[in-house]
Amino acid sequence: MLVAIDGPAGAGKSTVARAVAGDLGFTYLDSGAMYRCVALLSIASPQEQPAKLARGARIELGDAPPGRPPRALLNGRDVTEEIRVPEVSEAASRVAADPGVREALVAKQRELIAGGDWVAEGRDIGTVVAPDAALKVFLTADAHERARRRAEQMGADAGTVLAEQALRDARDSTREHGPLRPAPGAVTLDTTDLGVEEVVERIAALARAHPART
Repeated sequence: MLVAIDGPAGAGKSTVARAVAGDLGFTYLDSGAMYRCVALLSIASPQEQPAKLARGARIELGDAPPGRPPRALLNGRDVTEEIRVPEVSEAASRVAADPGVREALVAKQRELIAGGDWVAEGRDIGTVVAPDAALKVFLTADAHERARRRAEQMGADAGTVLAEQALRDARDSTREHGPLRPAPGAVTLDTTDLGVEEVVERIAALARAHPART
């Protein structure tokens, strides 16, 4: 069974998806980490086409220690911390708009989730990567609340994060390939006034009640 969780930055996708996967005993896939890996390569080799870098990248994602992001290996090197800095986050949004990059990484993601039970999160899991996912969830939240969460997470100024977030939201939702939007049939869940545990409980309950689990 595949649970697809999409939504904008700051909606709680990563935290929630990891917890849901742990609750259900599923494997967690952080698709955003894959785009961050390509962004890191692009920053290091700006003369190379991002799509070429994406096709050649060997990306391995591991388990997430409690309270930490999942381990990411890029061409055999641990880049878990490197791909989480603001510069890489911004670059990831840019390379994600490249259709060649998306084509390469969507293929890698589909290969990963082809078998077994998964919770996959990103911005186009339910719309592009796995439109036939058993359960599709779109997490959202008030823009100011999303900015507050990310600022707290990164130790940054909330106003600065809000401005950068607005640009990223616009880019993600208007790009030609895989724009950010709820998938047909997705359950939309506003997390503005909900705690992580409550969101996790709701999604896990939906997954357990789904016919695919019977």
